[in-house]
Amino acid sequence: MEQALSPDNILNFFQEIKDLYKETDRLIKEQSQEAERRSKETDRKFQETDRKFQETDRKIQETDRIIKNLSKNLGALGNRLGEFVENMVSPAVVKLFQSMGIKVHEVYPGVEARRNGEGIEIDLLVVNDNTLIAVECKSKLAREHVDEHVIRMEKLKRLLPLYKNHKALGCVAAMVMSESVKTYAHSKGFYVLYQNGEGVDISRPEGFNPRVW
Repeated sequence: MEQALSPDNILNFFQEIKDLYKETDRLIKEQSQEAERRSKETDRKFQETDRKFQETDRKIQETDRIIKNLSKNLGALGNRLGEFVENMVSPAVVKLFQSMGIKVHEVYPGVEARRNGEGIEIDLLVVNDNTLIAVECKSKLAREHVDEHVIRMEKLKRLLPLYKNHKALGCVAAMVMSESVKTYAHSKGFYVLYQNGEGVDISRPEGFNPRVW
């Protein structure tokens, strides 16, 4: 026979139900708060990702602008160097030949030669019947450019056998060069041409003996 519920048992039963509702409500609130926190965190991460995308896009646009400006500047520099070679260096080399009592027969800009896996590029080649001057032109001359021209001169007759019996001289020319680089070029046996205002000067210090290749 079932035992009858006492008033205390009934009160305890309702209290347990009440406590259960409270605990359930607490859990629901905690889960709701956690869901809200996660939602805010997700939103924050989306905003951060969007900010990073915008920053990346800005950097890409800035890089593109820099590359365009660099290309423009390099193009302008190339044009300026070409004008320097054509309008200033070439006449100066002819003048150099004439000062040595040598007539100029041929002037070749942009000479390239390829043989047996080797190659050279000469910015300006000035030639007569038995002498030539190979000129390397730079916007700003550095010591390594001088060293490179020494190697170029050593290859010249091998790669341009048409001039194997010519006396080959070397020259470096630049819009800008330091005195130390100028001295270094002379020490390697090169004539030196440098921009001076609107013209080009020929540097041949006293006692200078050009190297013959």
